[in-house]
Amino acid sequence: MKALSLTAATLLIALSAGASASCPSFLNHSMRQLASTENIQFCEAYEGKALLIVNTASYCGYTSQFEGLEQIHREYEDRGLVVLGFSSDDFFQEDNDEGDAAEVCFEKYDVTFPVLATSPVRGSDANPVFKGLGEASGYPRWNFNKYVVSSSGDIVGHFPSSAKPDGEEIRSAIEAALPAS
Repeated sequence: MKALSLTAATLLIALSAGASASCPSFLNHSMRQLASTENIQFCEAYEGKALLIVNTASYCGYTSQFEGLEQIHREYEDRGLVVLGFSSDDFFQEDNDEGDAAEVCFEKYDVTFPVLATSPVRGSDANPVFKGLGEASGYPRWNFNKYVVSSSGDIVGHFPSSAKPDGEEIRSAIEAALPAS
């Protein structure tokens, strides 16, 4: 009976906090969007969706990958994939001015997928999403690391900066991560 009470109490706390039973703890957070006052609560916004999570920077040799990320976003969004960019200056290649970083994303590369405000993506200061990803499958070693997360919250793959967003290896992981139709 005591275990039942603990389970019921845990469920009540989770429900009152707005947590989804299927939401992994590393996604049960909200963060502010780049150059915006709006926050995204990941579990609420993307429940049941597959995710392609990428740490981005405006002045990196891989910045042109925004084009491939946008292509993947447009190709798979109707099938349940969300591309999420996390602006980061951990490798000293992000603009200090958030407006300038947003200009690179949204004007130069016409990105329509969500990009989050600049935050750390590695080590003890990592934002909660990347802390969970890093502990589970390794922290980014450079900008434009890619993580594919299934609709059930499992990390399907972690890909280095050199992996093209629209390459076959990442496409295969995305296909495996998409929600069943």
